[in-house]
Amino acid sequence: MVEHYFHLKADWPGNRNDIGTIQAQNLQTKISIPLEMDGPGEGTNPDEMLLGAATTCYIITLAAMLERSRIEKTSLVVESSAVVDVTNGIFTYKKIIHRPTLVIVNEKDSKMATRLLLKAEDTCMISRALRGNVEIELEPTLLVEKVK
Repeated sequence: MVEHYFHLKADWPGNRNDIGTIQAQNLQTKISIPLEMDGPGEGTNPDEMLLGAATTCYIITLAAMLERSRIEKTSLVVESSAVVDVTNGIFTYKKIIHRPTLVIVNEKDSKMATRLLLKAEDTCMISRALRGNVEIELEPTLLVEKVK
């Protein structure tokens, strides 16, 4: 068994609407409650970071699967949205919607690419961690672009 450790330090100097900081090996930013939740909206927030973790895990997993399957791509972009429900003052991270757009070179790879667009979500580490708590929805687009 191999384990990997990741570390993050958070500093919060004040009360609810103050601004804190986080530091990790390759991440350093301000944090606060988002404007949508009546906060100052400085830096990032847990909602964006969870969405960012889910999106980056999905796109990196998909890219690795495409590479292993030798599917040549000209573009891979994912736009994601999060739905946070507020009921009786309780915030619940309800759903993440990924909208990947994959442009491949060979039409013969379409069937496998379609399968990988879906499979990447099932094998992504962050998606597996969220499973059972946050619904993850995919709205994939697959295009074929002939290389000249």
